[in-house]
Amino acid sequence: MKEIKFKPQLKPKEMLELGVFGGYYFEGNHNEYPKEWFKNAKFGLFIHWGVYSVLGDGEWVMQNQNISIKDYEKLPTFFNPINFNPKEWVKMAKESGMKYITITSKHHDGFSMFKTKASDYNIVKATPFKKDILKMLAEECHKEGIKLFFYYSLLDWHNDDYFPRGRTGNGIKGREKGDWANYINFIKIQLTELLTNYGEIAGIWFDGHWDQKEWDGKTFGKLKVNWHYDEIYKLIHDIQPKCLIGNNHHIGILDGEDFQMFEKDLPGNNTTGFGSSKEDISQLPLEVCETINNSWGFNLQDDSHKSKKELIQYLVKASGHGTNLLLNVGPMPNGKIQSNHISSLKEIGNWLTKNGETIYSTSKGPILPTEEYVSTQKQNKIYLHIINPKKNILFIDSFTIIDELFTFMFAPNFLHASIVAFVSADNRIFSILLSFPASDARKIPLCV
Repeated sequence: MKEIKFKPQLKPKEMLELGVFGGYYFEGNHNEYPKEWFKNAKFGLFIHWGVYSVLGDGEWVMQNQNISIKDYEKLPTFFNPINFNPKEWVKMAKESGMKYITITSKHHDGFSMFKTKASDYNIVKATPFKKDILKMLAEECHKEGIKLFFYYSLLDWHNDDYFPRGRTGNGIKGREKGDWANYINFIKIQLTELLTNYGEIAGIWFDGHWDQKEWDGKTFGKLKVNWHYDEIYKLIHDIQPKCLIGNNHHIGILDGEDFQMFEKDLPGNNTTGFGSSKEDISQLPLEVCETINNSWGFNLQDDSHKSKKELIQYLVKASGHGTNLLLNVGPMPNGKIQSNHISSLKEIGNWLTKNGETIYSTSKGPILPTEEYVSTQKQNKIYLHIINPKKNILFIDSFTIIDELFTFMFAPNFLHASIVAFVSADNRIFSILLSFPASDARKIPLCV
């Protein structure tokens, strides 16, 4: 990619189009600047919302309860989110320290949360609300400088043309045989609408690829269909060259993708079965998505709300792995977000107001993350977050970079110490031993 010195005669609009960054703009791949922005953003809001919220049993309720097409089609008539306020949503995201929002445009149930010509099964045509919530949210995001991503499910339990069937939804009655080529065309029509009618879209977040992989009950096998990603990805970048593409396919990066996501697992971990192997972690910007309780969509009985400490430490751990955190909430059917969710997000925002420099625009630090501490780095400054110390003495033997300036953060206590400072955290005194490489074989005690 060719680097070109900033030209003062450029008008602001031209600067934006060229991707001016730090006094320079880049000639070549239009997506390089958005990737850099995304990598530095670190924190985003995930929103799972659809007609499934009416039943209060998560976004997979159609599959989990094997609700027939005929019966499920009754739900839109009950979906009337009169309390939906995009201004409140965006304000909440900003105050929480989030830099972008990713919202479900179409989930696995096939219902479109936007106005579309591809099907009448959408929020404008099929609900008493009759408003395009994506347009309302997009306008507010653009106004407030929050980037907007659209989640789009590739699998579809409602569309007959989603055929051959995948491994899910096979207990749902009323599904007819259709044509795969028609379904791919359906996807293209909807993506064209999403990238044409809502202004600048920062990215498309695909899900559902895995539904069309052979499954023996333990492991995934080969792919049964052609998703035509070469055509779909080209379509996206042709319409909006700066739009980032990510795909939650649980495998290594495919050609045309701009970032890599991980579901409920930090990169390299696979406790859920959805993760990728360490060998599959790419050099692209990374993102891990996690729920604020245990559910993606609104679940009336899910009271397993993660604490402020858990959420902050997960954000810290994500940053220590060099990845963004996309934290999910599931709004209620009336359009409101649960008050305890809002309260937790506000507390994260308060912490980031004080300590955001240790998270935003950082890369993973030289000290490998453990359950006791996490490091991040920004240029010549290293941040050490002490999160769950088991002893009063920490011995760190994986430190590989020597620099003149160190800053240590004690999350969530927010205390600072330089290389020879003495501080107390939770009435405990910690001694930290940094082990340097053989080339500079020194053990420097740090009392904090």
